[in-house]
Amino acid sequence: MPVYEYKGMTARGKKVSGVLDGDGLKAVKTKLKREGIVVLEIQEGTAGRAARKGEITLGTGGRVRLRDLANSTRQLSTLLSAGLPLMDGLNVLVEQEEISGLKRALSSVRDAVREGSSLAEALKGNSRVFSQLYVNMVSAGEMSGTLEITLDRLADFLEEQARFRGRFAAALAYPGLMTVVGIGVLFFLFTFVLPRVVGMFEDMDQQLPFITILLLAMVNVISSYWWAMLALLGGAGYYLRRYFRTPAGKEALDGRLLRLPVFGGLVRMIAVSRFTRTLGTLLQSGVPALTALDITKSVIGNTVLATAVQRARDNVREGEPIAEPLRRSGLFPPVVVQMVSVGEKSGELEKMLLKVSDSFDRMVETRIAGLMSLLEP
Repeated sequence: MPVYEYKGMTARGKKVSGVLDGDGLKAVKTKLKREGIVVLEIQEGTAGRAARKGEITLGTGGRVRLRDLANSTRQLSTLLSAGLPLMDGLNVLVEQEEISGLKRALSSVRDAVREGSSLAEALKGNSRVFSQLYVNMVSAGEMSGTLEITLDRLADFLEEQARFRGRFAAALAYPGLMTVVGIGVLFFLFTFVLPRVVGMFEDMDQQLPFITILLLAMVNVISSYWWAMLALLGGAGYYLRRYFRTPAGKEALDGRLLRLPVFGGLVRMIAVSRFTRTLGTLLQSGVPALTALDITKSVIGNTVLATAVQRARDNVREGEPIAEPLRRSGLFPPVVVQMVSVGEKSGELEKMLLKVSDSFDRMVETRIAGLMSLLEP
């Protein structure tokens, strides 16, 4: 069913706009008329046109946040747990959703389900909103007959990811601001203030210390060629950005990040936490181990660790436990390998993985708090 974007006016003269689905333009206009809205402008949404081409385009301002997706997932789980059929549950979600990008995606999913597709197949057609992890967990829930439980676990996972990203972004906000301010102050000093001081020293006509002479030379170079330096930095930044987008560049960057003196351990802990939580959630939802490792590899966020996970997957396919290839890689902390090994032997691997993730999340928060205390005034 196509989705239409409209602008109109109520009987009281208030301007309104929104998104509405219907069997056609005439049906949508009739529906708006019944609601007391005079249509001023109406057109088929970009998502509707893209859906006919087999793709989903959210458009400007249509980005779906992780927390919003988690809320919709939780609501669908609650509706299904209350005994509501899937189609009715999707109708409720579409009707009450206010975020245009998510509303369009949900409308597309509902239409595909109405035409006979499974929920997982419908989600797969909207990959811009629903990740591979999301689709596979839903597929496992449908096959096992526990879709509402799987959706509830998926909502927990998404909410935890959103909380962690929020805490991490908040922790980096202050040092990021101070870095920008510091660079701005230094640029102002070297280009406007210090050149005037240089003139004062030159008028003194006295022997100056070496450090002072070096500083004055730097001031002369920066004040005279600042534009060339900016162009050079811009060109270098563009080249590095292009290089780091290549497989070799991404691997080199990720390997260097893991070896950083202070921040390398933090990067490793974040990646390990993401690995254990994702894998644990997938296994808990009934996703096969090989498929779960495939998905985890793509969301771990570090190509070096992702390569180690791929090798572990290949070894698991040959009958080896997960813990052994992780230990041989030397990239995962011993406590993680040990907990995975214990979980495999006890048959509670997913619980062990989630416990490891909780532990590493707390360690990351403690490490960030410690680094922040060094930066704060």
